[in-house]
Amino acid sequence: MPRPNRIRQYPQSTAGLDVNSVADGYVVYHPERDRVHYLNPTAALILELCNGQVAETELPKLLQSAFKLSAPPTDEVKACLENFRSEDLIR
Repeated sequence: MPRPNRIRQYPQSTAGLDVNSVADGYVVYHPERDRVHYLNPTAALILELCNGQVAETELPKLLQSAFKLSAPPTDEVKACLENFRSEDLIR
């Protein structure tokens, strides 16, 4: 049986990102791609939680608790993580 992919299970932000807090989230500069990303507060929290210590499956529950939601935003978190991966913000 194949071993689980720890990187996928415990996402971690890409090294070298320049992350700056602003009033409504984060501005993230990715120097390797010379791209700037504007993250709303929800996406900023998800990026913060991508520290290599939090399981990907726990993220929706943590957001549910943080924002006092009636249900975990599983699909939304999955879409955010896919976007982060496609932009190389997490590994």
